[in-house]
Amino acid sequence: MRLHVYQTLQQSGFMPLFYHPDPEVAFQLAAACYRGGAQVIEFTNRGPFAHEVFAVLMKRVRRELPGLLLGIGSIQDAGTTALYLQMGADFVITPLLREDVILTCNRRKVAVIPGTSTPSEIGRAEELGAEIVKIAPGEVLGPAFLKAHLAPCPWTKAMISGGVSPDAANLRGWFDAGAACVGMGSKLISKEVMEQKDWAGLEEKVAEVVKRVREVRSEK
Repeated sequence: MRLHVYQTLQQSGFMPLFYHPDPEVAFQLAAACYRGGAQVIEFTNRGPFAHEVFAVLMKRVRRELPGLLLGIGSIQDAGTTALYLQMGADFVITPLLREDVILTCNRRKVAVIPGTSTPSEIGRAEELGAEIVKIAPGEVLGPAFLKAHLAPCPWTKAMISGGVSPDAANLRGWFDAGAACVGMGSKLISKEVMEQKDWAGLEEKVAEVVKRVREVRSEK
């Protein structure tokens, strides 16, 4: 399964991410992204009782959205990692380089994408077995950072998070720099979408991003 997660992320090049405290809204967000063509989604561990929301969401995803890979983000310790793995998380993403999280996932053979922001952190994550690293905050580091890192370390597979937007220029900048995939949160799934429950609009927007990512990558 973990290799399937990594392969799907790299093939699709795009992952929506969100948090919502209401399990029904969370499912409708996931379903809209799924109908729009997203193959991998991150639910972020942000609010109180987020694990309870995730448990309900994961069960519905398994029943109603076949093939969708649903993982958990913003994980910062081994205990929380184990909790979400028990609930069936397909992968785990961290905001920091947390070795205890990586080792816990490795022990269970679950895909883990550690957060990094320096070449040394990226290198250490890869030493610990990370197939893909998250580079964040993207809006601070910028495509130039990724391009400069890949020059001496072309084997790094990076997922960019933070500051990634649906417009072609932004996506082209990251993929031209060598990104393996990008994560997209509030610039794709806004508060307005959640408040207005505009599931059809979100589905359309995700479909546009999926198409745009494909087009941008084909230009390389």
